[in-house]
Amino acid sequence: MIDARVYDAGGVDTRKIDSEAALERARDAPGTTWVRVSTATEAEMEAVSRVFGIHALELEDVRNDVRPKTEEFPDHTFVLVKAASLRRGETTFDEEVQTKPVGLFVGEEWVLTLTVEDAVVPAVERIWRSIENREGRILVNGPDFAAYRVIDRVIDEYFTLLDDVEDTIEEIEEGVLEGPDDDVLDGLNAVRRDLLSFRKVVWPTREAVSILARGDAAHVREPTEKYYRDVYDHLVEVVDLTETYRDLARGARDIYLSVVSQSTNEVMRRLTVVATIFIPLTFVVGVYGMNFSGTGNMPELTWPYAYPAVMVGMTLVTVILLLYFEREGWL
Repeated sequence: MIDARVYDAGGVDTRKIDSEAALERARDAPGTTWVRVSTATEAEMEAVSRVFGIHALELEDVRNDVRPKTEEFPDHTFVLVKAASLRRGETTFDEEVQTKPVGLFVGEEWVLTLTVEDAVVPAVERIWRSIENREGRILVNGPDFAAYRVIDRVIDEYFTLLDDVEDTIEEIEEGVLEGPDDDVLDGLNAVRRDLLSFRKVVWPTREAVSILARGDAAHVREPTEKYYRDVYDHLVEVVDLTETYRDLARGARDIYLSVVSQSTNEVMRRLTVVATIFIPLTFVVGVYGMNFSGTGNMPELTWPYAYPAVMVGMTLVTVILLLYFEREGWL
């Protein structure tokens, strides 16, 4: 599907593109032309490639979901970013980072956005509607400013994702202190995995935006560079937060392992106390359980009170050991 909006300070003209000729007319119309391509057919992709001079490899980069990047071409600048969001899984802490590639092609008087997912990419849809509603300064600025607005919106969604990750880490930390739990461990591993996946998105995105921010792209005008520098600053903050949350997740995992180890040590200590109490008792009953050739070899066997005396002695040993372990804090 291909839509186009031609706009300037005087108004907005929305066009439905149903042919290559209509696409050419939209490109050549006075003002700034924004062409939005989503879930396009092969014929539509070929038409876009011919009309705007976009190489087939650029389109493949978007469809194959490669790492974010910025490339410079004679008649346009190609920027690939990824919209990211968290999808809740089956378990309490199981979430997965979902990314959707967004390709932006910025020419002299036109900007083209390409998405391949069936679902609407919120960042693109939000800016697309803002043109229809004539919001902000987008109508009086060029295509590089429209591309900036889309990229800025994508980066804003990164902060929303990190806020969700922070909430999840806080829930996990509370669960860690309550004791060993397989769900908590699975949640920790899921968060660490998600942050690693997200890190692979934000680092190359920062590199891609830095090219736009420092003025290396010919199709980004000097007045717009300061806006890209602001986006770059936001990306630096996103990278810092990502590393911070990775450290927090790593720390929570270390605490969890310490809690598990402490719980295991507690169990072993109690078992050791039980075993220590039974050692002297086992010795006594072992001695009296031996076979002798005659009762004269053990005078205690002929004493009428031998059995009660042994039972009382074993009880005293048990009580003394329990009192000792209690005083030492082992119970």
